[in-house]
This record gives sequence, C-alpha cells and structure tokens, in this order.
Amino acid sequence: METARFLEILDAEGQSLAAAAERAGTDAKVPTCPGWQVRDLVLHTGAVHRWATSYVAERLTTPRPLGDLPDLDGGALLTWFREGHRTLVDTLASAPSDVECWSFLPAPSPLAFWTRRQAHETAVHRVDAESALGGTPTPLDPDLATDGIDELLVGFHARAKSRVRTDEPRTLRVRATDRDDAVWTVRLSAQPPAAERTAAGEGPEADCEVSGPAADLYLAVWNRQPFPAVTGDPTLATLWQEKSGVI
Repeated sequence: METARFLEILDAEGQSLAAAAERAGTDAKVPTCPGWQVRDLVLHTGAVHRWATSYVAERLTTPRPLGDLPDLDGGALLTWFREGHRTLVDTLASAPSDVECWSFLPAPSPLAFWTRRQAHETAVHRVDAESALGGTPTPLDPDLATDGIDELLVGFHARAKSRVRTDEPRTLRVRATDRDDAVWTVRLSAQPPAAERTAAGEGPEADCEVSGPAADLYLAVWNRQPFPAVTGDPTLATLWQEKSGVI
C-alpha cells in the first residue's frame, strides 16, 4: 500500500474512532480491551498520536517516553483527541518524503513507517471504540488488514520483546482465505518468532494453522476476537492469544 493511502485511512479511522467514543460515552466499557473504559482508550490513542507527531515534526532521532496523560474527560477529552489526530494527519501530509527521524520497524522511510503504523494503531482502536457500542464494527479495508497482519508478524514479533516462544521448534501458519498472496509461516522457538510471507500452497507443513478472511484474521492476531478457524495443534493458537500482546 502507498503512504498516501495509509494517510487517508488514518484520517478516516481517527474521525470514526472519535465519533464512536462520543456515541458510547467515556464511561462505557471496551469489551475488546478488558479493564478499559472509553476514556482510557481515547487517552491512550490520543497520547500515541501526539508521540508519533513529535518524531516527525521535531525530527527526533532517539526514542522518548509516551508522556503524561491529561486529566480530561467527556467533551473536553474528545476535543483534545480530535485536535491531536488532526495535527498528526497534517504533520504527516506536509512532511518531506525524506524526513529523518526515529522509527522502530523496517520501512522504506521514516515517513512511510509512521504513516503506516499510525493507520494501523488507529484502525484497531477504532474497532475497540465501536465495540463499546455493541453490535458488529464497521468492516476494515481488506488491503489494510492484510498489511496489518504482515506488520504484526514480520515486524513486531521479530523483535526481542516478543513473548511468543516455544521450548521446541514449532510452526504456525496464518492464512487469509480471501487473498491469494497472504499466507505467513511463523517459526516458533526459544528465540523471537521468524515469519515469512508466502503464496498460497507454499511453505513447510505447519503444526497449526489459523485462517479466515483477512479482516477477521487481522483482528484475531491483534487479539480483538477469536481466530475464525484453527486446524492442527490448538495449543499454538492459544499460545498466541496468551503471549502475543504488544506493549
């Protein structure tokens, strides 16, 4: 996906998140984030938006903490969120393509990284906000979902922070059933997972396969809903659900 498309998605998903939060009310519980109320979700996402903005706007080349959360609630909190989201979108839209700043996953450029990362951050949390309303969340863009699975498996869980480990080598396959080019083989061991994206029908035999439409699988690997289908050894699917949370 092109950076411009990620920016469009970030813009739309942030507006949808704010609208869902406003309808639900900041006291509402967030079923997809146990222990959180909508205010916690809005504070977290708004803080991440400002954190991301700072790297691009200030050309920061080293990591910094997320920062303190404001003592806001209700309409004031939603206004704060919308202002931060708009600043993030505008900062990314106006930044030069060769801007130099810190990032933490492989990408063609820091600008490409931050636009992609914040599109996914905001899309997942928009689903969280809509979960507070009950019913079925607005469907995710299938291309975004496919890319998000790739970002999580190939990017996030390749880092030393990943807690998805096994004592003996095992293989987990992740398959989007509505795409021809969206199959990942994830090699699990005592080291961080090693994931490789392949075409359908390629790759070694897996000990466990989780599968489903890309949009559903995306939410499942982010632990927002159960895996649509599991074949083989279900303990690997359980391991993922218990250990894959990204901090």
